[in-house]
Amino acid sequence: MRWRTGRRSINIEDRRGVRLSRKAKGGGIGVLLIALVAMYFGIDPSFILQQNAETSRTSVEQTEYVPTAAENELADFVSVVLADTEDTWGTIFREGGGQYEQPKLVLFTGAVESACGFAQAAMGPFYCPADRQVYIDLSFYQDLKTKMGAPGDFAQAYVIAHEVGHHVQNLLGISGKVHQLRNQLSQAEYNQLSVRLELQADCLAGVWAQHADRARQILEKGDIAEALNAASMIGDDRLQKQARGYVTPDSFTHGSSDQRVSWFRIGLQTGTLGACDTFGADTL
Repeated sequence: MRWRTGRRSINIEDRRGVRLSRKAKGGGIGVLLIALVAMYFGIDPSFILQQNAETSRTSVEQTEYVPTAAENELADFVSVVLADTEDTWGTIFREGGGQYEQPKLVLFTGAVESACGFAQAAMGPFYCPADRQVYIDLSFYQDLKTKMGAPGDFAQAYVIAHEVGHHVQNLLGISGKVHQLRNQLSQAEYNQLSVRLELQADCLAGVWAQHADRARQILEKGDIAEALNAASMIGDDRLQKQARGYVTPDSFTHGSSDQRVSWFRIGLQTGTLGACDTFGADTL
């Protein structure tokens, strides 16, 4: 991916020197929830709230944080990708007669407190609609490469683009409508809506990639394969199979590997918001 000459975003908040810890009540229920959520990529903030309700207090320690050269480069990369999503979605919203509100991206280490509650790095990157911010511990990228088998800088960019896709959904009122239905549906029914929400975020990541490459020629040979591989490696079916040896489709919250690849590809090929209507699709 051609990124080094790109613009850097000013919407980066660095909290890597802030160390948080939290003790759980009820014999480690919070830890169990973290383990469950860690199976998925692009966390639903409601899970964090559930975990937050089972905990007592958060301790905060400010430390002197000295990142490695490799981590500095990763942080620089994240800033460029975020800036590119700002440029892309700013243009798309403007062409549609709207105005794009740029999200902040928070870098943290270990654990973080958001408006959606307390979260640990094991949960992976997430978007919190309550404060309209994306959160990421850069160590996730090592896990993406070694544990999930999805190396490459464009795979890393896809991670950010997916979370920014959730921000776009929030601005459009889509995610709010879905979360309002949580108490009106069975868990299996709500899971189906969650899958459609996540697949739409994958499609929106593809929309970003198409527009960004057309405007700024960011893609190099192999980049698309990296993103498609990343989407495949974090499908619910693959993660469940790895974690427990079998698959339970009714419990899917993010979609299968094939579905995630398919919807990212749809966004990439069409470059249009209208093509990402996963909620109106008869089949996913």
